[in-house]
This record gives sequence, C-alpha cells and structure tokens, in this order.
Amino acid sequence: MLDVRRLRLLRELARRGTIAAVAEALSFSPSAVSQQLSVLEREAGLPLLERTGRTVRLTPAAQNLVRHADAVLERLERADADLAEARSGLAGALRIGAFPTATRAIVPAALVHLARRHPGLEPMVSETDPAAVAHALRAGDLDVALVHEYDLVPEPPEPGLATRPLYGEAMYLATPAPTATTPMSVPAPTVPAPTDPDPADPDAPPAGGPAQDAVLRAHRDDPWITATPGTLCHAMTVRACRAAGFTPRVRHQVDEFATVLALVAVGQGVAVVPQLGVTGPAGPGVNLVRLRMERRTKIAFRGGAGAHPAVAAFTAALRAAVPPDLAAARAEA
Repeated sequence: MLDVRRLRLLRELARRGTIAAVAEALSFSPSAVSQQLSVLEREAGLPLLERTGRTVRLTPAAQNLVRHADAVLERLERADADLAEARSGLAGALRIGAFPTATRAIVPAALVHLARRHPGLEPMVSETDPAAVAHALRAGDLDVALVHEYDLVPEPPEPGLATRPLYGEAMYLATPAPTATTPMSVPAPTVPAPTDPDPADPDAPPAGGPAQDAVLRAHRDDPWITATPGTLCHAMTVRACRAAGFTPRVRHQVDEFATVLALVAVGQGVAVVPQLGVTGPAGPGVNLVRLRMERRTKIAFRGGAGAHPAVAAFTAALRAAVPPDLAAARAEA
C-alpha cells in the first residue's frame, strides 16, 4: 500500500525540482526526504527517481504516480471537508495568505464578517506574494489564499489547486502632475480616459490596444518605477511597455504602492498601479490615467477543499467585504 505522506513528497519534488527545496519547504532534512522517497520506491516496486550526481529526475512511472497523487490528495481534501461539515460549528485555525493591497483593503472587513458568524474560527493571516502561494498551499502552510493575475500576465494553471474569481480592478498610469499644489483625489477615478474605447462597447478591443500603447509610449524616455523582479507586478509593467514598443528604463524597484506613488509625486519616475494601490492619500503631484488593463483577484485553495466549511465561510466573508466599485468589475459569484 502506497503511503500518502510519501506521495505528497514525490509530488512536491515534481513541483520544486530538488530534494533540498522539498526539504526546506516541508521542514525536513534532505536525508529524511531521500529516505522516504526510497521507501516509496520499494512500495511501488520500480524505480521512481533517476539519480545523476547531486540531481534527481522523475522516471515516467513517477510522473504518472504524481498524477495519481494529485487525485488522491484532492479526494482526501474532500473527505476532510465532509467531516468538517458533519461537526457542530467551525473551530480551529484557518491559515490565510494575502498580498499587501488585499490585506489592507479587503481582509480586515472579511475577518469582521467571519468573526460574527463563526467565532470559533481562528483566522491567521500571512502576507504572501502570489508567486509563493501555490507551494504554500500544497505544503499545507496555508489553507486558503488570495492571488492575482493581470491581462498581460495570466495565472498559470497549478496542479492540485483550484481558484474562484473574487473581483477585478482598474489599472492606472501614475505620472508626476504638472503642478504639485493639489492632492490626488481619493478614491481614484473609475472612468476610462477619453482616448480609451468604451469598456461597455461589445466591439471594444481587448486589454491594451493603440490607445494604451500611445499613453505608455509617451513616457518611453522617462525613468520607471516597477515592483521587484520575479513578481507578477514587475512582469506586468515590463510586458505592457514592450507591447507598446519599448523596454522601460527602470530606476526604482518598490513593491509597496504608497511608496511608489510618493516617488512619482516627487518626479522620480512613472509607474503602473492597480486601483487598490491608489485608494488612499498619495500626496500631491500625482496624475492618473486609466489604462485598458485589469488586475483580477482570485481565491485559491487546494483542489477538493472548496467545500470545506472553513474555506467556504471565508470565501463568503471575502465576497461580503469587496467594495461596490470592485464588485462590479467582472467579479463572478
């Protein structure tokens, strides 16, 4: 009989690539991971790993076994959801991952909503970059998380995970205002720039297009402020600029949007920011132009866990916490 815990290790090896990465993610020693995988090979009765020096590669049999492991682990998540539903009341820890703007703008209200209906639950929030969510969910470090994608940076499918749409938000080009005497209005404008096609028009072009390219291209010689490399936000800005025909000259790399806007306000560069990144005082000197792009936020969890009462309760709380101007932006129930 194959051991589920060892199947999980094999699946993590398939996702992470090295035994050292699996060991670090799951708080094991590399030797312990190797020993457990060797036991799994004996249980399977055929080689699962091809070892070459310090590297390992999954055999075709192991790759097939990983696919079965995904299905088995999803069924176990469903079984756990059924058991939780049969218990009276929700209680215990619920580990939540969220990126900074959602942590500030959405999660607090969701936690209030959750506490009113399920006081026995103990939500535990960790700020988590969307790029790290998949590993954290599969490793069991998180139970549910918020992730996002951009029109130009779609979310890649993640084996073993499922997502549900939550809300969409507009994107803006932030540039230094001609004068620094009037603070930026709050909340940010929610109507398209005059040069943009009408978003309600069924014949309107998709995200980007000539109007957006012209807006971005007007700043091709300016310094740019982007998020740090390796993040979806950084990739979004670079791809949008390249679609407009140039590569941005990056001066500053900052992940926190309030800081980005502060740098824009003092003439340190231009930046692309999402709607939630500009809901709040940004100081004087920032001009915003609506772009034909959108950032979409989703709720992510392990496959089969969507029916778990705690995950379902937090999902409902999140939906109740979405501000009306975001709820109307292509979110699906």
